[in-house]
Amino acid sequence: MDRLASVERTLRAADPHALLDTARTVLTDLYGSLGVDLYMADYAMTILQPVGALPRTAPPVSAHTGALGRAFGAQEPYSCAGSFPDSVTAHLPVTVRGDRLGVLSVTVPEKSFDAEVLAELADFAEALGHQIVVAERDTDLYLQARRAERLTLAAEIQWQLLPGRSCARAEYQLGAQLEPAYAIHGDNFDWSTSADHLTLTLTNGMGEGIEAALLTSLAINALRNARRAGLDLTDQACLADQAIYGRHRGDQHVSVLLLRFHLPTGNVEVVDAGSPRVWRLRDGLVEPVDLEGQLPLGMFEDTVYTSQQWQVRPGDRLLFVSDGVYDVASPAGERYSEKALARAIQSTRLLPPAQVPRAVLHELAGHRGEVLAEDDAMIVCMDWHGRTPES
Repeated sequence: MDRLASVERTLRAADPHALLDTARTVLTDLYGSLGVDLYMADYAMTILQPVGALPRTAPPVSAHTGALGRAFGAQEPYSCAGSFPDSVTAHLPVTVRGDRLGVLSVTVPEKSFDAEVLAELADFAEALGHQIVVAERDTDLYLQARRAERLTLAAEIQWQLLPGRSCARAEYQLGAQLEPAYAIHGDNFDWSTSADHLTLTLTNGMGEGIEAALLTSLAINALRNARRAGLDLTDQACLADQAIYGRHRGDQHVSVLLLRFHLPTGNVEVVDAGSPRVWRLRDGLVEPVDLEGQLPLGMFEDTVYTSQQWQVRPGDRLLFVSDGVYDVASPAGERYSEKALARAIQSTRLLPPAQVPRAVLHELAGHRGEVLAEDDAMIVCMDWHGRTPES
């Protein structure tokens, strides 16, 4: 434990852009490492790109196959024979509070490798992940490593609004994804947690390109401003509605689904103001959750919003989807129906929430074929565990 504390202090003292070089020095001193590489997951969550080289100058690897993909997908350390004689390479997930950032690969002499060393390396990778999150405030290095191609300006705005792509606590697990990852427009998600509550926001702004991104940015920040002022869910919706109407006078609006989960009981307060929908997998049965729809934010002046209550149970899986999912048409004009979505939810039921959005979007792409997507697609998956005496 003292050694880990010393390592964390060393990483905290490193320059933001020099975390990998510092990690290499520390791991060489402690374990005689022969090679250390850091890979970041790209925005589409399909590849892992190496950090340290300029963007696109070193080949990426799959986030789903091979040794690195195995460690990233399973979120467990995976060791195999190293590229040096008599060496072992440990591939270690770099994850912060459930948010999967990438993989750290460390090659050490075989004679000095055992289960205890593997556990220590896993702790090191977690500590490195926390420092990467902090360092991203001051350097673009790790954000550049996530890009397989250039983001549109609209996508740049949208990704900067997101809290992460996954999150985990004892009471729940969350995973989310937006597509097309490098050219998203108006879809977005946001979450915030406290001791006893989780607030989840799903938004679908109208329009395309930069105008849609700016509209969504206004909505997200208005909702955050109200939430951080301590307002309840309905007042959050009302304040954001006023902000959007005051700016656009009803010419543009935002569809929003606001949810506030009470962690001790599973009670959920909901304001449904638009198109994002909820599906539930409970006891093997997939069904949509019917909510009382209200006007989107910003459509009319001084709209009054009301909330409703429903309940989640331990073992429930919830899937939140935008109209870019359920309105997608095949080349023959067939919509991605409720039956198809229900099948996708069933077929991914054994995957952890962080992997479900990517898997469902893959099925959606197969349905769409070679036709370019006409709208954003947003999927957020939640597994509800509930609060236990242990948690």
